[in-house]
Amino acid sequence: MSFYPKACSLLLPFSSLLFCQSYNFYPQGLDEQYGSFLSPRIVEDYYDYVEVCFREFGDRVKHWITFNEPHVFIDYGYASGIFAPGRCSSWEIGKCKNGDSGKEPYIVGHHILLAHAAAVDLYRNKFQKTQNGKIGITLDCNWMVPYSDSKSNVDAFERGLDFVFGWFMDPLTQGDYPFNMRALVGDRLPKFTEQQSKSIKGSFDFVGLNYYSTSYVYSLPIANTVNKSYNTDSYTNQTALRNGIPIGPMPGTQWIYVYPQGIQDLLLYTKTKYNNPVMYITENGIDEKSNGNLPLKEALKDDVRIDYYRQHIIHVQRAISKGADVRGYFAWSLMDDFEWSSGYTRRFGIYYVDYIDGLKRYPKSSALWFQKFLSK
Repeated sequence: MSFYPKACSLLLPFSSLLFCQSYNFYPQGLDEQYGSFLSPRIVEDYYDYVEVCFREFGDRVKHWITFNEPHVFIDYGYASGIFAPGRCSSWEIGKCKNGDSGKEPYIVGHHILLAHAAAVDLYRNKFQKTQNGKIGITLDCNWMVPYSDSKSNVDAFERGLDFVFGWFMDPLTQGDYPFNMRALVGDRLPKFTEQQSKSIKGSFDFVGLNYYSTSYVYSLPIANTVNKSYNTDSYTNQTALRNGIPIGPMPGTQWIYVYPQGIQDLLLYTKTKYNNPVMYITENGIDEKSNGNLPLKEALKDDVRIDYYRQHIIHVQRAISKGADVRGYFAWSLMDDFEWSSGYTRRFGIYYVDYIDGLKRYPKSSALWFQKFLSK
């Protein structure tokens, strides 16, 4: 089995108010045999896989997620090459031996959308009526704020979102990729047949959104370049600083700047641009560094996390009050976990896991806060 944390091909059921998300796998044999998601053959194999899942677990699972964070899986696995399967152009960050950062990300994204549509079609036609469940997809999208009010930076804001969020939301709601992607990627972006477009459009009962942070985005000059890459095709760049001032505090990991307004803006943007689909916040949270030297009593005190959740839930409520069809909120995560390449060095959980003493679990202050919050 190849290890793909957080994003690949595992269907994830909603089991409680707190979203407990599994790490995802697909058989390494498929990668070795035909390149897995680089080949259209993956659609048929994925179809067979989800049919087993629906048949065996559909009497209990009532909410299915076909893919979680496909953008992250594609970017890190096929554009930057820093995570499995480690494919990219040789001059990219990962300095991979195999891959093409300008083509493979779009091919993989294309096949993910086709596999998703096939899974939804199967569920709706064979299982949904008797099992009475729902099916959707979860997309990650950190919010973006134009670096300035200039037209070029406002345009960069639109392009930046299209290359992360619209990449999947446009096909799901309109049957094709965003105009910005078509215009800038050209022939490297695959085309849907008429039948494929029809099958993808509307292939969801809900959309899951994973939100953590926000950054400023600004425009880069659009020019012909020799080294084509998904990472540069949008001709945008992002930064957490403007005039030396961060967009928000950074109490945990280096990529999470606390900007609660962003989750409200993302929900309202989705409401307005994509006809207000049923939405769930399927991930939202913040981490701290794992410090084995801290006394347990001190390690369980996570007031920063409580404040993060409080502020973000307030902004989710504000989005709902403005008409966003949000049906649920899931904290990331219930327990400290193996987090991407950071392993056990970062703690996202509201329950503390003692990695030294038999993996014993203890509620942090945030778990007690949630308990009180949910009892009101």
